[in-house]
Amino acid sequence: MIPTTPDELWQRACALKDLSLAQLAQALDQRLPEQPQQAKGWIGQLLELALGASAGNLAKPDFMHLNIELKTLPISLRGDPMETTYVCHAPLRPNPQETWEQSVVYQKLQHVLWIPIITDHKQAFAERTIAQPILWQPNASQLNILKQDWQELMDMIVMGDIESIDAKMGEYLHIRPKGANAKSLTIGHNTLGMSFKTLPRGFYLRTDLTKQILHTC
Repeated sequence: MIPTTPDELWQRACALKDLSLAQLAQALDQRLPEQPQQAKGWIGQLLELALGASAGNLAKPDFMHLNIELKTLPISLRGDPMETTYVCHAPLRPNPQETWEQSVVYQKLQHVLWIPIITDHKQAFAERTIAQPILWQPNASQLNILKQDWQELMDMIVMGDIESIDAKMGEYLHIRPKGANAKSLTIGHNTLGMSFKTLPRGFYLRTDLTKQILHTC
């Protein structure tokens, strides 16, 4: 069932704390991936099912009616994030008039339910454990930095400087290629406005921000 209030969603998320992936999969009658390499996206889908997410593949927050996004986050035994967090795809032929408040990035990040997953690579994938969830909204400082990162990166895309963007740009938010392999190409445009084939790109949150969220919320 779809949760009807943020509090109901929060209570559901808290009830999952300390469950292993195997236990949650069994409760939901879901099959565990045979290999961790095959599990990309599976944990998120499992939690969407458990919590009643409604957006599917739409470019909207996972709980559209609550305007709340769901993000899983692998964390170490010390409670630190182990990798950057995918936010959404980066449009390579964007509307130059789009504002930060109209962007998918903003819609996804204005209210986030984080589900940390304790990940010990010495343990079996099935034994990874759900940690305490965090319901987060960026504070004024975080929001300002995210907006500035987004604006600088989108200005480069609009101007056709896609190929000049590298993963070092952006304090909290950065762009890097996202595709199944080097053959997964899409269409962008260069500084002359000419179309060319390039790798898809995605927006990702740096661990500098997610570490703040884990240790201050």
